[in-house]
Amino acid sequence: MATIRDVATRAGVAPSSVTRVLSGHPNVSVELRERVLAAVKEVGYKPDLVAAGLRRGYTQTVGVIVNDVLNPVVAQMIDVVESEFRRAGYGVILANSHGQSDNDIENVRLLHQRRVDALLAAFSDDTNPELVTALSALPIPVVLLDREVESNEFSAVVSDHGMGAQMLAEHLVDRGHREIGVISGSLTAYPSRSRVRGLSETLARLGAPLRPEFILAGRGSMEFGIESVGRLMDDPHPPTAIVIGNGNTAAIAGVIGELRRRGVRVGEDIALAASEDGPLLALHTPGITAMARDVEDLARRAATIVLNLLDNKKPAVHTVVLPTRLIVRPSTDWKAPSAVRAS
Repeated sequence: MATIRDVATRAGVAPSSVTRVLSGHPNVSVELRERVLAAVKEVGYKPDLVAAGLRRGYTQTVGVIVNDVLNPVVAQMIDVVESEFRRAGYGVILANSHGQSDNDIENVRLLHQRRVDALLAAFSDDTNPELVTALSALPIPVVLLDREVESNEFSAVVSDHGMGAQMLAEHLVDRGHREIGVISGSLTAYPSRSRVRGLSETLARLGAPLRPEFILAGRGSMEFGIESVGRLMDDPHPPTAIVIGNGNTAAIAGVIGELRRRGVRVGEDIALAASEDGPLLALHTPGITAMARDVEDLARRAATIVLNLLDNKKPAVHTVVLPTRLIVRPSTDWKAPSAVRAS
């Protein structure tokens, strides 16, 4: 691997002159700059950008922490923010917390040790007070990606999951459903917590309160989806509608597969809806009703806040709340028996 000394030898100058050229020193002649850059190309020298950045106090990298890279929504967010940062000249170091609170804090420490210039994070557990303490101690900008913490120190961009849940609850009650089951992601993360709160408050207001045993929360997996359907459908008074409150494809597949195995027909024997839209839901027969949002816009806005902070623009700490909407599909066409009798 070529070194600065190799470049200096080829150019016939001192190593310090090479360093001055490559660091962009203003007092360098055009002739010297051209000789050094030609030598760099000839010997194939690749500067250590991280080391150079550290000498200048930055590394041109942004740390991104996510809760689950297997979740398609999270993967979409990563794709957008990585593209935005790359376009602005920043690399990305990605850390996956695998749904574990301890990993959140460990990832914060790891990325700080890597000297990232800023942190953008969608934590597994945004209720952990130790996490807030760790974030507050960082000397770099921190922006939350669809998360909220008990602190007013950090800007965030979030979706209005509570409003989406309210619209879905009203739709199901309008179809006559009073016994509704919820298969949710972990309630330690803002999206799931907000959705369950929105469903619970709206259903209670409409006279169809959620039964505590019908709120099943856990990390998205096929096994969790299968197990949750079993617990709901084996109840002496099973729900007439199920809301999948987890965007993980494996969890959704587990729910649909277990209903099919039991001979429960979606849209005919039970209503099924999801809190996160995706291609699988639209392509399923029947299509599955879902809450939808502009994930790309959310991720892009969050990346923009990070870049503004890195550009020494100091906007006041704020939270951007983006709308959600309800997409009604045939999976909730089926009316609960009580509604049919009433009509």
